[in-house]
Amino acid sequence: MAKVSSYFCGLDHHVNNVSIGADGMFLLFSAYLVFAMQAGFGMLCAGSVRRKNTVDIVLTHIMNAAVGAMSYYLVGFTFAFGRSSNGFIGAHSFAKPDDKAINPNAQPGAWLFQWTFAVAAASITTGSITERTQFTTYILCSTFLTAFVYPVVSHWVWAPSGWLSAANVRNKFLGVGMVDFAGSGVVHMTGAIAGFWGSWIEGPRIGRFDMRGNPKEMRGHSPILEVLGTLLLWFGWYGLTTGSVLATISPSGIANNVLVARTVITTTLAGGAASVTVLLARKSMTGHWMVEDACSGLIAGFTAVTAGCSVIEPWAAVVLGFLAAWVLIGMNRLALKIRYDDPLNAFQRHGGCGLLGIIFVGLLAKKEYLLQTLRTSDNSPYGLLYGGGGRLLAAQVTGAICITAWTSVTMGTLFYALNNVVLLRISEEEEAAGLDVVSHGRVLDEYRDELRLRRLESGSFTIRHFPGPERGTNNDSQRGQSMVEGQTAIES
Repeated sequence: MAKVSSYFCGLDHHVNNVSIGADGMFLLFSAYLVFAMQAGFGMLCAGSVRRKNTVDIVLTHIMNAAVGAMSYYLVGFTFAFGRSSNGFIGAHSFAKPDDKAINPNAQPGAWLFQWTFAVAAASITTGSITERTQFTTYILCSTFLTAFVYPVVSHWVWAPSGWLSAANVRNKFLGVGMVDFAGSGVVHMTGAIAGFWGSWIEGPRIGRFDMRGNPKEMRGHSPILEVLGTLLLWFGWYGLTTGSVLATISPSGIANNVLVARTVITTTLAGGAASVTVLLARKSMTGHWMVEDACSGLIAGFTAVTAGCSVIEPWAAVVLGFLAAWVLIGMNRLALKIRYDDPLNAFQRHGGCGLLGIIFVGLLAKKEYLLQTLRTSDNSPYGLLYGGGGRLLAAQVTGAICITAWTSVTMGTLFYALNNVVLLRISEEEEAAGLDVVSHGRVLDEYRDELRLRRLESGSFTIRHFPGPERGTNNDSQRGQSMVEGQTAIES
């Protein structure tokens, strides 16, 4: 009898180890998918800007990940998920990515997974301020956002001790907490609001609006890169949403495959519905089928569904995608009216549609799905339109307001201070020449040939050569670079 008992104890231990290993690999694989979104953001941004700024923006995304790794390791992860008695910010075990030292309940690989979310928020911000921002400013903003601003928000909503957290079993806000499953508010709204203040304070790009305030078209140079970036984001979004389940086996021993499958289905449906809606709506407005509209719609739908992908039904995801499309269109029009210039429409897509997703959970979170997601059996409030009362909706709205206020105060202050000490925006001469030339010592052959041709055709401007080897050198990247001065702004 003792041998049988020992056998089953050993078997139970073995099964437990297999379960822990499966959960760890699931989370790590999800982290790899989310990190692939950095390539997506990079390609989308590179295609959405003018050719003369492509090197600048792709380098920015590399640095978002690299700088974010350092800042999130030193303080960010602890601020986000460290144990706390005040519910505002985590503490203890700084610069120790040992998950158990910070949070005994954390899954193996939690640091890597959460780091990918932090740098995703930073990438949203940098997209809003691209084409006219000093490179050092990108670094400062990315560091501050991933080290402090974003971690505080994620602590509120996702940490077990966060004051807004639905996982806070001792003192849930309004009895349910804020439900933001994969980050419509925590990631997307935070990044978008930060980007809004940066873009608003430094002002629109030269030539984006005429003297009367009428907008002028400034399309990106490569729709192909935009499509590639969007598809990479689509692929990575599956890691963002399904990885937020955190484990393949629930604490009760029940497989989470149904929950994972639901997040995949709702994510796909919301993105598809939004893309089709934006494409058709814009076709009726402009008379053209625009690939940029299809890409924008997809991202808008994905952003909106990220908060509630695990708690809404598939038909509701389609409705949400349809609404996200019109929110995007409406916010784009509003941006033009107030002369707000965001080369990536990041605030409109991630801010406006992120807010829609947060509110939508309060309206259409299904009770059965909500209890399964929160892994509880209590009688928590659920969607208002399902008869669950208004407490969940109130928690969602409160969370959105607090995220907006916190990000506005912190990042708005930073951008305002940088602007006052002339560390935010580049000069008009530099903007005309392009950041690839003035900041990174690069110029494309086509752009160089264009400068030479215009120099021959007109005397209304001059070309100033930056110090460097002559044209005959073997290393083309080291040749003398040029910057335009005068009345004619050269666009590439």
